[in-house]
Parts: sequence; C-alpha cells; structure tokens
Amino acid sequence: MITKSIGSTQAQNNFGQVLDDVTHNHTRYIIERRGVPQAIILSFDDFAYVLSDESERQQMDTILRELRPEYRLGQILSPTAGSK
Repeated sequence: MITKSIGSTQAQNNFGQVLDDVTHNHTRYIIERRGVPQAIILSFDDFAYVLSDESERQQMDTILRELRPEYRLGQILSPTAGSK
C-alpha cells in the first residue's frame, strides 16, 4: 500500500480524487496543515486490515512516530540547591 502526504487545501480541493484513490487503490493519505500532520484517510477495508494484522499495526505505528510533531515550548529548569 502506498502512503501519500497532501496539504489540507489540496485534499479539500481534490477530495473526490483522494476518495477514489483511497477506495480503489488502497492509498493512504496523511493530511497536513502548515506542514504538520493532522489526519489520516484510509479506506474502511484498509482500516479493518490494520486493526487485524499485527505487522500492519507496527508499520502504521512507525509512520506515526516518524511524523508526529514534537512540541517543545518552554525550557526545562532544574531545581536549584536549597529550593523546596
């Protein structure tokens, strides 16, 4: 199965084509907004397959871990000596 990444505006403007590709070719789409993954579109049959197959779940987990944004806001402070 092929996984493609597509911007949210492009997905919206071409939703019929995306849906056809998902249902007829079992393509998975990762929808991004401003370069950050927001959602995944996959066919109902493909979703059932992911749920039932351990190796497929592991592949999806790998994809999710690689694409998941890391939010690093702020700085971690170490407690200073003598503070409670």
